[in-house]
Amino acid sequence: MDNINVKENLETVENNIAEACKRAGRDRSEVTLIAVSKTKPNELIMDAYNAGIRDFGENRVQELTRKMEELPGDIRWHMIGHLQKNKVKYIAGRVTLIHSVDSYELALEISRQCVKKDLKQDILVEINIGDEDSKFGVPYEKVTELVDRIIGLPNISVRGLMCVAPNVDNSEKNRNLFKKMIKKAVDINSNKMYDVNRDRSQSDKVLSILSFGMTNDYVVAVEEGATMVRVGTGIFGERDYLTGRI
Repeated sequence: MDNINVKENLETVENNIAEACKRAGRDRSEVTLIAVSKTKPNELIMDAYNAGIRDFGENRVQELTRKMEELPGDIRWHMIGHLQKNKVKYIAGRVTLIHSVDSYELALEISRQCVKKDLKQDILVEINIGDEDSKFGVPYEKVTELVDRIIGLPNISVRGLMCVAPNVDNSEKNRNLFKKMIKKAVDINSNKMYDVNRDRSQSDKVLSILSFGMTNDYVVAVEEGATMVRVGTGIFGERDYLTGRI
């Protein structure tokens, strides 16, 4: 941990995002950097916090709730990992955004828990954009149908779409998949029936959040229109267990 300079790593990531925004004709304020802190100790998280980061992403409910208790209260926590229905009660209405909703049953449970607690929850619908057996997410062709079913549930708002793109050696290989994410959001936003879900968004678009891009491909993701990128290894170094990179 001693040889990880989180501040320097963040400066590199921030510069990369700013340059990608410039190339794409976007304002830097359009992109939220989520520091993926899963498996990382509080000391490293506080290094990022002290450098100005307030959005952090976690994969496991138990780890997330522990860190919520131990770390500053103004952190915006994002649940980015697969969420089991029996764990929903621990985070519903408590996290800024649940990125990984991939079924109606999961959305229904989030709604039930939020109604019970008189809380509201913003969510994203996760797409299996690469059609990979090893990844969670709804198939691309069924996204609109799922959004349509979720849209009327009480106390939750579908704010956008999320994906975990394939882990590739060249980020350009994911560019067309990111373009597909944008197209799906545009297609859904063009359907005026979804205006009923705009109560929690200041945007004219229903699906205003597009969460895609990780350490290996966040630059391409920003160029293609991501509004949230999730960077872990690029900020905190390699994870503490060998299950891939994020």
